[in-house]
Amino acid sequence: SNMAALVSYSDEDSGDEVAKTKTETSMALAIPDAAPTVVPLGDPNEGIRFVAPGTKEVMFNPTYTELYTALPGPDPDTIKYKNKITKNTWNGFVEKGDVSDFQFEDQRRTFENMGYALDPSVDNNTSVSVERFVGDQEKAKEMKGLTQATSQQLRPGDKRKRENKGNSADVGLYGTTDGYKGPWAKFEDEMTEAHPSEEQQEQISEWLVVQEGGSQAKKKAKDKKEQEKSTLHIKEEYDYQGRTYMHPPQELGRIGATPDRCFLPKKVIHTWTGHTKGVACTRFIPNTGHLMLSAGMDGKLKLWEFYEQRRLLRTYIGHTMATRDCNFNKDGTKFLSCGYDRMVRLWDTETGKCIHRYSNRKVPYCVKFHPHRQHLFVCGTSDKKILAFDTNTGQIVQEYDRHLGAVNSITFVDGGRRMVSTSDDKSIRVWEWNIPVDTKYIADPTMHSMPTVAKHPNEKWMIMQSLDNQILTFSANERVRQNRKKTFKGHLCAGYACQLSFSPDGRYVVSGDGSGHMVIWDWKTTKRYVKLHAHDPVCIGVDWHPYSTSKVVTCGWDGLIKLWD
Repeated sequence: SNMAALVSYSDEDSGDEVAKTKTETSMALAIPDAAPTVVPLGDPNEGIRFVAPGTKEVMFNPTYTELYTALPGPDPDTIKYKNKITKNTWNGFVEKGDVSDFQFEDQRRTFENMGYALDPSVDNNTSVSVERFVGDQEKAKEMKGLTQATSQQLRPGDKRKRENKGNSADVGLYGTTDGYKGPWAKFEDEMTEAHPSEEQQEQISEWLVVQEGGSQAKKKAKDKKEQEKSTLHIKEEYDYQGRTYMHPPQELGRIGATPDRCFLPKKVIHTWTGHTKGVACTRFIPNTGHLMLSAGMDGKLKLWEFYEQRRLLRTYIGHTMATRDCNFNKDGTKFLSCGYDRMVRLWDTETGKCIHRYSNRKVPYCVKFHPHRQHLFVCGTSDKKILAFDTNTGQIVQEYDRHLGAVNSITFVDGGRRMVSTSDDKSIRVWEWNIPVDTKYIADPTMHSMPTVAKHPNEKWMIMQSLDNQILTFSANERVRQNRKKTFKGHLCAGYACQLSFSPDGRYVVSGDGSGHMVIWDWKTTKRYVKLHAHDPVCIGVDWHPYSTSKVVTCGWDGLIKLWD
Protein backbone atom coordinates (compact mmCIF):
# COMPACT_ATOMS: atom_id res chain seq x y z
CA SER A 1 0.00 0.00 0.00
CA ASN A 2 2.84 2.34 0.76
CA MET A 3 4.35 1.66 -2.65
CA ALA A 4 1.05 2.35 -4.33
CA ALA A 5 0.82 5.71 -2.56
CA LEU A 6 4.33 6.69 -3.70
CA VAL A 7 3.58 5.75 -7.31
CA SER A 8 0.37 7.72 -7.31
CA TYR A 9 2.19 10.79 -5.81
CA SER A 10 4.92 10.64 -8.41
CA ASP A 11 2.35 10.42 -11.23
CA GLU A 12 0.56 13.54 -9.96
CA ASP A 13 3.77 15.61 -9.87
CA SER A 14 4.88 14.59 -13.34
CA GLY A 15 1.44 15.45 -14.73
CA ASP A 16 1.68 19.03 -13.35
CA GLU A 17 5.14 19.54 -14.85
CA VAL A 18 3.98 18.29 -18.26
CA ALA A 19 0.98 20.68 -18.13
CA LYS A 20 3.24 23.56 -17.11
CA THR A 21 5.65 22.78 -19.95
CA LYS A 22 2.81 22.68 -22.46
CA THR A 23 1.47 26.00 -21.25
CA GLU A 24 4.91 27.70 -21.57
CA THR A 25 5.36 26.22 -25.06
CA SER A 26 1.97 27.50 -26.20
CA MET A 27 2.80 30.99 -24.83
CA ALA A 28 6.15 31.00 -26.63
CA LEU A 29 4.52 30.02 -29.94
CA ALA A 30 1.92 32.82 -29.58
CA ILE A 31 4.64 35.60 -30.03
CA PRO A 32 4.69 36.57 -33.77
CA ASP A 33 7.94 36.99 -35.76
CA ALA A 34 7.73 40.62 -37.24
CA ALA A 35 11.23 40.83 -38.83
CA PRO A 36 11.00 40.71 -42.69
CA THR A 37 13.25 38.66 -44.88
CA VAL A 38 16.27 40.88 -45.76
CA VAL A 39 18.52 40.34 -48.73
CA PRO A 40 22.01 41.58 -47.82
CA LEU A 41 23.45 44.35 -50.07
CA GLY A 42 26.25 43.40 -52.39
CA ASP A 43 24.92 39.86 -52.81
CA PRO A 44 25.71 39.15 -56.51
CA ASN A 45 23.16 36.35 -56.62
CA GLU A 46 20.17 38.58 -55.66
CA GLY A 47 18.88 41.71 -57.51
CA ILE A 48 20.61 43.73 -60.20
CA ARG A 49 24.37 44.06 -60.10
CA PHE A 50 25.49 47.53 -61.24
CA VAL A 51 28.55 47.86 -63.41
CA ALA A 52 30.38 51.19 -62.99
CA PRO A 53 31.40 52.90 -66.26
CA GLY A 54 35.06 53.02 -65.23
CA THR A 55 35.30 49.25 -64.42
CA LYS A 56 38.07 47.54 -66.47
CA GLU A 57 37.55 43.96 -65.31
CA VAL A 58 34.21 42.25 -64.59
CA MET A 59 34.35 39.22 -62.31
CA PHE A 60 30.92 37.88 -63.33
CA ASN A 61 28.93 37.41 -66.48
CA PRO A 62 26.55 40.50 -66.62
CA THR A 63 23.27 40.47 -68.47
CA TYR A 64 22.25 43.13 -71.02
CA THR A 65 20.04 44.83 -68.42
CA GLU A 66 22.86 45.02 -65.89
CA LEU A 67 25.29 46.46 -68.42
CA TYR A 68 23.00 49.29 -69.54
CA THR A 69 21.21 50.16 -66.27
CA ALA A 70 21.76 53.83 -65.21
CA LEU A 71 23.74 54.37 -62.05
CA PRO A 72 21.79 55.71 -59.02
CA GLY A 73 22.43 59.31 -58.01
CA PRO A 74 22.81 62.63 -59.89
CA ASP A 75 23.58 62.79 -63.57
CA PRO A 76 27.38 63.05 -63.98
CA ASP A 77 26.96 65.32 -67.04
CA THR A 78 24.95 67.80 -64.97
CA ILE A 79 27.60 67.73 -62.26
CA LYS A 80 30.29 68.61 -64.78
CA TYR A 81 28.09 71.44 -66.14
CA LYS A 82 27.57 72.93 -62.69
CA ASN A 83 31.24 72.68 -61.82
CA LYS A 84 32.10 74.77 -64.88
CA ILE A 85 29.86 77.64 -63.53
CA THR A 86 28.93 78.74 -67.03
CA LYS A 87 25.96 81.12 -67.67
CA ASN A 88 23.68 81.07 -70.64
CA THR A 89 21.43 83.90 -69.31
CA TRP A 90 22.12 87.08 -67.38
CA ASN A 91 20.84 85.55 -64.14
CA GLY A 92 22.54 82.14 -64.34
CA PHE A 93 22.29 78.80 -66.04
CA VAL A 94 19.04 77.43 -67.53
CA GLU A 95 18.88 73.83 -68.66
CA LYS A 96 17.72 73.28 -72.18
CA GLY A 97 14.13 72.18 -72.63
CA ASP A 98 11.61 71.86 -75.40
CA VAL A 99 11.50 75.67 -75.92
CA SER A 100 13.55 77.30 -78.65
CA ASP A 101 16.04 80.02 -77.75
CA PHE A 102 13.96 82.67 -79.54
CA GLN A 103 10.74 81.78 -77.72
CA PHE A 104 12.45 81.68 -74.34
CA GLU A 105 14.17 85.06 -74.87
CA ASP A 106 10.93 86.56 -76.17
CA GLN A 107 9.02 85.46 -73.07
CA ARG A 108 11.80 86.69 -70.78
CA ARG A 109 11.84 90.15 -72.38
CA THR A 110 8.03 90.27 -72.32
CA PHE A 111 8.07 89.57 -68.59
CA GLU A 112 10.71 92.24 -67.92
CA ASN A 113 9.12 94.98 -70.03
CA MET A 114 5.39 94.20 -69.95
CA GLY A 115 5.07 92.32 -66.67
CA TYR A 116 3.68 88.97 -67.83
CA ALA A 117 4.77 85.77 -69.62
CA LEU A 118 3.32 82.43 -70.70
CA ASP A 119 3.16 79.75 -68.02
CA PRO A 120 5.14 76.78 -69.44
CA SER A 121 3.35 74.30 -67.17
CA VAL A 122 -0.05 75.01 -68.77
CA ASP A 123 -1.00 73.39 -72.07
CA ASN A 124 -0.73 75.81 -74.95
CA ASN A 125 -4.16 76.44 -76.38
CA THR A 126 -5.38 79.12 -78.72
CA SER A 127 -7.66 81.01 -76.32
CA VAL A 128 -6.22 83.95 -74.36
CA SER A 129 -7.16 82.95 -70.82
CA VAL A 130 -5.81 84.51 -67.67
CA GLU A 131 -4.71 81.12 -66.28
CA ARG A 132 -2.13 80.75 -69.05
CA PHE A 133 -0.02 83.69 -67.83
CA VAL A 134 2.13 84.49 -64.84
CA GLY A 135 2.71 88.04 -63.59
CA ASP A 136 0.38 90.94 -64.42
CA GLN A 137 -2.62 89.03 -65.69
CA GLU A 138 -4.75 92.16 -66.27
CA LYS A 139 -2.05 93.56 -68.56
CA ALA A 140 -1.89 90.23 -70.37
CA LYS A 141 -5.64 90.32 -70.93
CA GLU A 142 -5.44 93.93 -72.12
CA MET A 143 -2.60 93.18 -74.56
CA LYS A 144 -4.35 89.95 -75.68
CA GLY A 145 -1.29 87.90 -74.80
CA LEU A 146 1.02 89.63 -77.29
CA THR A 147 4.73 89.32 -76.59
CA GLN A 148 7.55 91.80 -77.04
CA ALA A 149 8.18 90.51 -80.54
CA THR A 150 4.55 90.38 -81.69
CA SER A 151 3.19 93.61 -80.13
CA GLN A 152 3.00 96.63 -82.43
CA GLN A 153 3.71 99.41 -79.95
CA LEU A 154 5.29 102.58 -81.29
CA ARG A 155 8.84 103.24 -80.18
CA PRO A 156 10.29 106.74 -79.70
CA GLY A 157 12.01 106.66 -83.10
CA ASP A 158 9.08 105.24 -85.05
CA LYS A 159 7.24 107.47 -87.50
CA ARG A 160 3.51 107.97 -87.32
CA LYS A 161 1.62 106.18 -90.05
CA ARG A 162 -0.49 108.15 -92.49
CA GLU A 163 -3.71 107.16 -94.15
CA ASN A 164 -3.72 105.82 -97.69
CA LYS A 165 -2.76 108.53 -100.18
CA GLY A 166 -5.29 107.32 -102.70
CA ASN A 167 -5.09 107.17 -106.48
CA SER A 168 -3.47 110.22 -108.11
CA ALA A 169 -5.71 109.78 -111.16
CA ASP A 170 -8.78 110.33 -109.03
CA VAL A 171 -9.00 114.11 -108.75
CA GLY A 172 -11.81 114.26 -106.21
CA LEU A 173 -12.42 116.79 -103.48
CA TYR A 174 -10.01 116.64 -100.57
CA GLY A 175 -11.72 115.19 -97.54
CA THR A 176 -13.80 112.66 -99.43
CA THR A 177 -13.08 109.01 -98.82
CA ASP A 178 -12.19 108.25 -102.42
CA GLY A 179 -10.37 111.48 -103.31
CA TYR A 180 -6.62 111.75 -103.81
CA LYS A 181 -4.98 112.90 -100.54
CA GLY A 182 -1.30 112.64 -101.49
CA PRO A 183 1.15 114.10 -98.96
CA TRP A 184 -1.77 115.83 -97.19
CA ALA A 185 -3.19 112.55 -95.89
CA LYS A 186 -3.91 112.61 -92.16
CA PHE A 187 -2.14 110.52 -89.61
CA GLU A 188 -3.98 107.42 -88.47
CA ASP A 189 -4.10 108.59 -84.84
CA GLU A 190 -4.66 112.29 -85.63
CA MET A 191 -7.42 114.04 -83.68
CA THR A 192 -9.35 116.57 -85.74
CA GLU A 193 -11.68 117.73 -82.93
CA ALA A 194 -10.49 119.49 -79.78
CA HIS A 195 -12.40 119.27 -76.50
CA PRO A 196 -11.72 121.29 -73.33
CA SER A 197 -10.23 119.47 -70.36
CA GLU A 198 -12.23 118.93 -67.17
CA GLU A 199 -10.66 121.97 -65.48
CA GLN A 200 -11.31 124.17 -68.53
CA GLN A 201 -14.88 122.89 -68.78
CA GLU A 202 -15.46 123.77 -65.14
CA GLN A 203 -14.13 127.31 -65.68
CA ILE A 204 -16.30 127.70 -68.81
CA SER A 205 -19.41 126.57 -66.93
CA GLU A 206 -18.68 129.02 -64.09
CA TRP A 207 -18.24 131.84 -66.58
CA LEU A 208 -21.47 130.94 -68.38
CA VAL A 209 -23.37 130.87 -65.08
CA VAL A 210 -22.04 134.33 -64.17
CA GLN A 211 -22.88 135.67 -67.64
CA GLU A 212 -26.43 134.39 -67.39
CA GLY A 213 -26.76 136.18 -64.06
CA GLY A 214 -29.18 133.69 -62.54
CA SER A 215 -29.82 132.88 -58.91
CA GLN A 216 -27.03 130.32 -59.00
CA ALA A 217 -24.51 133.02 -59.95
CA LYS A 218 -25.72 135.23 -57.10
CA LYS A 219 -25.38 132.35 -54.69
CA LYS A 220 -21.79 131.67 -55.84
CA ALA A 221 -20.94 135.37 -55.57
CA LYS A 222 -22.39 135.41 -52.06
CA ASP A 223 -20.33 132.38 -51.07
CA LYS A 224 -17.18 134.02 -52.42
CA LYS A 225 -17.99 137.21 -50.52
CA GLU A 226 -18.32 135.28 -47.31
CA GLN A 227 -14.89 133.74 -47.81
CA GLU A 228 -13.07 136.96 -46.88
CA LYS A 229 -13.19 137.85 -43.23
CA SER A 230 -11.03 139.37 -40.54
CA THR A 231 -10.54 138.73 -36.85
CA LEU A 232 -9.84 141.44 -34.28
CA HIS A 233 -7.52 140.17 -31.54
CA ILE A 234 -7.77 143.05 -29.07
CA LYS A 235 -10.63 143.50 -26.63
CA GLU A 236 -11.57 147.10 -27.47
CA GLU A 237 -11.55 148.40 -31.01
CA TYR A 238 -11.86 152.04 -29.85
CA ASP A 239 -10.12 153.82 -27.00
CA TYR A 240 -11.70 156.32 -24.61
CA GLN A 241 -11.44 159.05 -27.27
CA GLY A 242 -12.99 156.87 -29.99
CA ARG A 243 -9.70 156.26 -31.80
CA THR A 244 -8.73 152.95 -33.41
CA TYR A 245 -5.31 151.36 -33.72
CA MET A 246 -4.78 153.44 -36.88
CA HIS A 247 -4.01 156.44 -34.67
CA PRO A 248 -0.31 156.49 -33.65
CA PRO A 249 0.53 156.57 -29.94
CA GLN A 250 1.21 160.18 -28.91
CA GLU A 251 3.41 159.41 -25.91
CA LEU A 252 6.26 158.32 -28.19
CA GLY A 253 6.94 161.85 -29.33
CA ARG A 254 8.05 162.59 -32.89
CA ILE A 255 6.78 159.53 -34.78
CA GLY A 256 7.34 159.81 -38.49
CA ALA A 257 10.55 161.83 -38.36
CA THR A 258 13.49 160.40 -40.29
CA PRO A 259 16.58 160.00 -38.08
CA ASP A 260 19.79 161.82 -39.03
CA ARG A 261 22.13 159.02 -37.98
CA CYS A 262 21.54 155.26 -37.91
CA PHE A 263 23.40 152.50 -36.08
CA LEU A 264 23.90 148.79 -36.55
CA PRO A 265 21.48 146.40 -34.80
CA LYS A 266 23.09 143.88 -32.45
CA LYS A 267 20.51 141.56 -30.86
CA VAL A 268 16.91 140.38 -30.92
CA ILE A 269 14.64 142.34 -28.60
CA HIS A 270 11.26 140.84 -29.59
CA THR A 271 9.80 137.92 -31.57
CA TRP A 272 6.32 137.88 -33.06
CA THR A 273 4.69 134.48 -33.45
CA GLY A 274 1.34 133.68 -35.02
CA HIS A 275 1.86 132.39 -38.56
CA THR A 276 1.59 128.61 -38.85
CA LYS A 277 3.86 128.54 -41.90
CA GLY A 278 6.65 130.70 -43.26
CA VAL A 279 6.40 134.48 -43.60
CA ALA A 280 6.88 135.89 -47.11
CA CYS A 281 7.33 139.62 -46.39
CA THR A 282 6.68 142.44 -43.92
CA ARG A 283 5.58 146.04 -44.62
CA PHE A 284 5.41 149.12 -42.35
CA ILE A 285 2.48 151.49 -42.53
CA PRO A 286 3.55 154.76 -44.23
CA ASN A 287 4.07 158.11 -42.45
CA THR A 288 4.17 156.71 -38.90
CA GLY A 289 5.47 153.13 -38.99
CA HIS A 290 3.57 152.21 -35.80
CA LEU A 291 1.89 149.23 -37.51
CA MET A 292 3.46 146.33 -39.36
CA LEU A 293 1.76 144.03 -41.88
CA SER A 294 3.02 140.50 -42.54
CA ALA A 295 2.07 138.14 -45.37
CA GLY A 296 2.24 134.47 -44.47
CA MET A 297 2.46 131.29 -46.48
CA ASP A 298 -0.58 130.04 -44.55
CA GLY A 299 -2.71 132.43 -46.67
CA LYS A 300 -3.25 134.91 -43.83
CA LEU A 301 -2.18 138.51 -43.39
CA LYS A 302 -1.56 139.82 -39.88
CA LEU A 303 -1.35 143.38 -38.57
CA TRP A 304 1.02 143.86 -35.62
CA GLU A 305 1.65 146.67 -33.17
CA PHE A 306 5.26 147.87 -33.49
CA TYR A 307 5.51 149.99 -30.32
CA GLU A 308 4.37 149.49 -26.70
CA GLN A 309 3.00 145.95 -26.16
CA ARG A 310 3.65 144.78 -29.74
CA ARG A 311 0.33 142.89 -29.86
CA LEU A 312 -1.34 141.10 -32.76
CA LEU A 313 -4.16 143.47 -33.76
CA ARG A 314 -6.00 141.87 -36.69
CA THR A 315 -5.86 138.86 -39.01
CA TYR A 316 -7.12 139.15 -42.58
CA ILE A 317 -8.35 135.80 -43.93
CA GLY A 318 -9.24 135.38 -47.61
CA HIS A 319 -6.44 133.83 -49.62
CA THR A 320 -6.88 130.09 -50.05
CA MET A 321 -3.17 129.56 -50.81
CA ALA A 322 0.13 131.14 -49.74
CA THR A 323 0.41 134.91 -50.03
CA ARG A 324 3.28 136.33 -52.03
CA ASP A 325 3.34 140.12 -51.57
CA CYS A 326 1.49 142.99 -49.90
CA ASN A 327 1.74 146.80 -50.06
CA PHE A 328 0.07 149.79 -48.40
CA ASN A 329 -1.28 152.79 -50.24
CA LYS A 330 0.10 156.27 -49.58
CA ASP A 331 -1.80 156.95 -46.34
CA GLY A 332 -2.00 153.35 -45.08
CA THR A 333 -5.80 153.16 -45.00
CA LYS A 334 -5.85 150.37 -47.61
CA PHE A 335 -3.46 147.68 -48.70
CA LEU A 336 -3.15 145.17 -51.52
CA SER A 337 -2.28 141.49 -51.18
CA CYS A 338 -1.60 138.83 -53.79
CA GLY A 339 -1.16 135.09 -53.49
CA TYR A 340 -0.83 131.79 -55.27
CA ASP A 341 -4.62 131.46 -55.44
CA ARG A 342 -4.28 133.84 -58.45
CA MET A 343 -6.16 136.64 -56.71
CA VAL A 344 -5.26 140.22 -55.82
CA ARG A 345 -7.34 141.56 -52.93
CA LEU A 346 -7.84 145.14 -51.77
CA TRP A 347 -8.39 145.39 -48.00
CA ASP A 348 -9.46 148.14 -45.63
CA THR A 349 -6.76 148.32 -42.93
CA GLU A 350 -9.03 149.61 -40.17
CA THR A 351 -12.21 147.55 -40.61
CA GLY A 352 -10.63 144.40 -42.11
CA LYS A 353 -13.17 144.36 -44.94
CA CYS A 354 -12.17 143.08 -48.39
CA ILE A 355 -13.13 145.94 -50.71
CA HIS A 356 -12.52 144.20 -54.02
CA ARG A 357 -10.77 141.28 -55.64
CA TYR A 358 -8.97 141.23 -58.99
CA SER A 359 -7.70 138.37 -61.12
CA ASN A 360 -6.56 137.49 -64.63
CA ARG A 361 -6.37 133.74 -63.78
CA LYS A 362 -2.56 133.93 -63.45
CA VAL A 363 -0.36 134.00 -60.36
CA PRO A 364 0.56 137.59 -59.34
CA TYR A 365 4.11 137.81 -58.00
CA CYS A 366 4.26 141.49 -56.99
CA VAL A 367 1.71 144.24 -56.46
CA LYS A 368 2.16 147.99 -55.90
CA PHE A 369 0.10 151.18 -55.84
CA HIS A 370 0.99 154.06 -58.16
CA PRO A 371 2.75 156.67 -55.97
CA HIS A 372 0.45 159.54 -56.98
CA ARG A 373 -2.62 158.07 -58.67
CA GLN A 374 -3.81 156.02 -55.73
CA HIS A 375 -6.79 154.53 -57.56
CA LEU A 376 -4.37 152.68 -59.88
CA PHE A 377 -2.11 149.77 -59.05
CA VAL A 378 0.14 147.41 -61.04
CA CYS A 379 0.88 143.73 -60.57
CA GLY A 380 3.46 141.49 -62.25
CA THR A 381 2.10 138.07 -63.19
CA SER A 382 3.39 134.64 -64.12
CA ASP A 383 2.26 135.02 -67.75
CA LYS A 384 5.01 137.63 -68.45
CA LYS A 385 2.69 140.64 -68.17
CA ILE A 386 2.41 143.76 -66.04
CA LEU A 387 -1.24 144.66 -65.53
CA ALA A 388 -2.54 148.07 -64.42
CA PHE A 389 -5.91 147.94 -62.61
CA ASP A 390 -8.30 150.76 -61.77
CA THR A 391 -9.82 150.27 -58.32
CA ASN A 392 -12.77 152.52 -59.21
CA THR A 393 -13.95 150.35 -62.09
CA GLY A 394 -12.20 147.07 -61.29
CA GLN A 395 -11.01 146.82 -64.89
CA ILE A 396 -7.57 146.42 -66.48
CA VAL A 397 -6.63 149.81 -67.92
CA GLN A 398 -3.21 148.95 -69.34
CA GLU A 399 -1.19 145.84 -70.17
CA TYR A 400 2.59 145.83 -70.47
CA ASP A 401 3.44 142.66 -72.37
CA ARG A 402 7.10 142.64 -73.39
CA HIS A 403 8.86 140.40 -70.89
CA LEU A 404 9.81 136.81 -71.78
CA GLY A 405 9.38 135.43 -68.28
CA ALA A 406 7.41 135.92 -65.07
CA VAL A 407 7.61 139.49 -63.72
CA ASN A 408 9.20 139.52 -60.24
CA SER A 409 9.36 143.19 -59.19
CA ILE A 410 8.09 146.64 -60.17
CA THR A 411 9.73 149.85 -58.93
CA PHE A 412 8.45 153.38 -59.63
CA VAL A 413 11.12 156.00 -60.35
CA ASP A 414 11.16 159.65 -61.44
CA GLY A 415 8.11 160.57 -59.37
CA GLY A 416 5.95 157.79 -60.77
CA ARG A 417 6.42 158.83 -64.38
CA ARG A 418 8.44 155.70 -65.09
CA MET A 419 8.74 152.21 -63.69
CA VAL A 420 11.48 149.59 -63.72
CA SER A 421 10.59 145.90 -63.86
CA THR A 422 12.70 142.75 -63.45
CA SER A 423 11.79 139.32 -64.70
CA ASP A 424 12.78 135.67 -64.85
CA ASP A 425 14.07 136.32 -68.38
CA LYS A 426 17.17 137.91 -66.69
CA SER A 427 16.44 141.36 -68.08
CA ILE A 428 15.49 144.81 -66.81
CA ARG A 429 12.94 146.93 -68.67
CA VAL A 430 12.15 150.59 -68.15
CA TRP A 431 8.63 151.79 -68.98
CA GLU A 432 6.98 155.16 -69.37
CA TRP A 433 3.75 155.18 -67.40
CA ASN A 434 0.72 154.21 -69.48
CA ILE A 435 2.86 153.40 -72.56
CA PRO A 436 2.96 149.62 -73.13
CA VAL A 437 6.33 149.66 -74.94
CA ASP A 438 9.56 149.57 -72.95
CA THR A 439 11.80 152.58 -73.44
CA LYS A 440 14.93 150.78 -72.27
CA TYR A 441 15.96 147.14 -72.25
CA ILE A 442 18.94 146.03 -70.16
CA ALA A 443 20.20 142.49 -70.71
CA ASP A 444 23.61 140.90 -70.67
CA PRO A 445 24.77 137.27 -71.00
CA THR A 446 26.44 137.52 -67.59
CA MET A 447 23.30 138.81 -65.85
CA HIS A 448 21.19 136.66 -63.56
CA SER A 449 17.58 136.99 -62.53
CA MET A 450 16.98 139.81 -60.01
CA PRO A 451 13.78 139.09 -58.06
CA THR A 452 13.87 141.92 -55.49
CA VAL A 453 14.65 145.64 -55.73
CA ALA A 454 15.02 148.42 -53.13
CA LYS A 455 15.31 152.19 -53.61
CA HIS A 456 17.78 154.44 -51.81
CA PRO A 457 16.13 157.05 -49.55
CA ASN A 458 17.40 159.84 -51.83
CA GLU A 459 15.69 158.01 -54.75
CA LYS A 460 18.78 158.40 -56.96
CA TRP A 461 19.88 154.77 -56.72
CA MET A 462 18.33 151.35 -56.51
CA ILE A 463 19.84 147.99 -55.60
CA MET A 464 18.84 144.62 -57.04
CA GLN A 465 19.32 141.17 -55.55
CA SER A 466 21.13 139.14 -58.21
CA LEU A 467 20.90 135.35 -57.91
CA ASP A 468 24.65 134.91 -58.37
CA ASN A 469 25.14 135.87 -54.67
CA GLN A 470 25.68 139.58 -55.13
CA ILE A 471 23.74 142.85 -55.03
CA LEU A 472 24.01 145.16 -58.04
CA THR A 473 23.53 148.93 -58.06
CA PHE A 474 21.66 150.90 -60.74
CA SER A 475 20.98 154.61 -61.10
CA ALA A 476 17.32 155.61 -60.76
CA ASN A 477 17.42 158.89 -62.65
CA GLU A 478 16.69 159.51 -66.32
CA ARG A 479 19.40 157.10 -67.45
CA VAL A 480 18.97 153.74 -65.75
CA ARG A 481 22.41 152.15 -65.89
CA GLN A 482 24.54 149.93 -63.70
CA ASN A 483 27.20 151.27 -61.38
CA ARG A 484 29.78 148.50 -61.66
CA LYS A 485 31.90 149.91 -58.82
CA LYS A 486 29.16 149.32 -56.26
CA THR A 487 28.62 145.58 -55.83
CA PHE A 488 27.79 143.98 -52.49
CA LYS A 489 29.02 140.43 -51.87
CA GLY A 490 29.45 138.04 -48.96
CA HIS A 491 26.03 136.38 -48.64
CA LEU A 492 24.26 133.37 -50.18
CA CYS A 493 21.00 134.17 -51.96
CA ALA A 494 21.07 131.83 -55.00
CA GLY A 495 17.61 130.41 -55.49
CA TYR A 496 15.87 132.68 -52.95
CA ALA A 497 14.14 136.04 -53.51
CA CYS A 498 15.60 137.61 -50.35
CA GLN A 499 14.40 141.15 -49.72
CA LEU A 500 16.60 144.22 -49.56
CA SER A 501 16.32 147.39 -47.54
CA PHE A 502 18.15 150.64 -46.75
CA SER A 503 18.61 152.36 -43.42
CA PRO A 504 16.62 155.63 -43.26
CA ASP A 505 19.79 157.73 -43.55
CA GLY A 506 20.99 155.65 -46.53
CA ARG A 507 24.27 154.63 -44.90
CA TYR A 508 23.58 150.90 -44.63
CA VAL A 509 22.29 148.17 -46.94
CA VAL A 510 20.62 145.14 -45.34
CA SER A 511 19.66 141.86 -46.99
CA GLY A 512 18.33 138.42 -46.15
CA ASP A 513 20.25 135.25 -46.80
CA GLY A 514 19.52 131.71 -48.01
CA SER A 515 21.25 130.22 -44.96
CA GLY A 516 19.18 132.28 -42.49
CA HIS A 517 21.53 135.25 -41.93
CA MET A 518 20.92 138.98 -41.88
CA VAL A 519 23.79 140.77 -43.63
CA ILE A 520 24.55 144.50 -43.44
CA TRP A 521 26.98 146.45 -45.67
CA ASP A 522 28.21 150.01 -45.77
CA TRP A 523 26.66 151.89 -48.71
CA LYS A 524 29.71 153.99 -49.59
CA THR A 525 32.52 151.45 -49.26
CA THR A 526 30.45 148.24 -49.94
CA LYS A 527 32.23 146.74 -46.91
CA ARG A 528 30.34 144.03 -45.04
CA TYR A 529 29.77 145.02 -41.42
CA VAL A 530 27.48 142.48 -39.82
CA LYS A 531 26.34 138.92 -40.52
CA LEU A 532 23.91 137.73 -37.85
CA HIS A 533 22.08 134.39 -37.77
CA ALA A 534 18.41 135.34 -37.75
CA HIS A 535 16.31 132.34 -38.84
CA ASP A 536 16.82 128.60 -39.23
CA PRO A 537 15.98 127.73 -42.86
CA VAL A 538 15.87 131.00 -44.83
CA CYS A 539 15.78 134.67 -43.88
CA ILE A 540 13.54 135.77 -46.75
CA GLY A 541 12.59 139.28 -45.65
CA VAL A 542 14.32 142.24 -44.00
CA ASP A 543 12.93 145.72 -43.45
CA TRP A 544 14.69 148.58 -41.66
CA HIS A 545 12.13 150.66 -39.79
CA PRO A 546 11.77 153.93 -41.75
CA TYR A 547 11.66 156.14 -38.63
CA SER A 548 14.03 154.36 -36.26
CA THR A 549 17.79 154.53 -35.87
CA SER A 550 18.62 150.85 -35.47
CA LYS A 551 15.44 148.75 -35.50
CA VAL A 552 15.32 146.06 -38.21
CA VAL A 553 12.58 143.48 -38.73
CA THR A 554 13.41 140.08 -40.26
CA CYS A 555 11.09 137.25 -41.25
CA GLY A 556 11.80 133.71 -42.39
CA TRP A 557 10.39 130.38 -43.41
CA ASP A 558 10.27 129.28 -39.76
CA GLY A 559 7.13 131.43 -39.30
CA LEU A 560 8.83 133.91 -36.94
CA ILE A 561 9.16 137.69 -37.19
CA LYS A 562 12.08 139.11 -35.20
CA LEU A 563 12.85 142.66 -34.15
CA TRP A 564 16.54 143.56 -33.93
CA ASP A 565 18.05 146.59 -32.20
